[in-house]
Amino acid sequence: MAHGWIIVSVAATLAATAAFLVARSFARGWVSQRIAGNPTFAAIDEAVAPEGWKIVGLTRLSPAFPFNLLNDAYGVTRVPLRHYVLASWFGMMPGTLIYVHLGSLAGDLASVGTGRDARTPPEWALYGVGPLATVAVTVFVTRIARSALRQRITT
Repeated sequence: MAHGWIIVSVAATLAATAAFLVARSFARGWVSQRIAGNPTFAAIDEAVAPEGWKIVGLTRLSPAFPFNLLNDAYGVTRVPLRHYVLASWFGMMPGTLIYVHLGSLAGDLASVGTGRDARTPPEWALYGVGPLATVAVTVFVTRIARSALRQRITT
């Protein structure tokens, strides 16, 4: 499972970075002209510029924000590339861990009844508790992230 998590984590971060760079390279000028004078975008861009890593990390922790839109949106802000990459990588870790764990669990469930790789009841309990604990922590962090993001954008 650890190998899968590393591969998925690196691949997701590279894909997000590629989308960010495409948006930054090709869309920033066009978007800037279109939204000139938009107070909401101006507030977000101002908030992201000095502490972009915090905003990126908080939004990456929350499943409420669609990642594909975040990639493009951050590409047209002034968040530094380095901050974007590191905060995206760390912020996507919990979700990546859940997805890889569920994939691993699906493979184990497929082998139930075949007599190979039989799991003990405590192992099955751990399989159930692990994702539930991760989801609970993600929900808790999401609430904190939304509150912090809302506060940062409105100040």
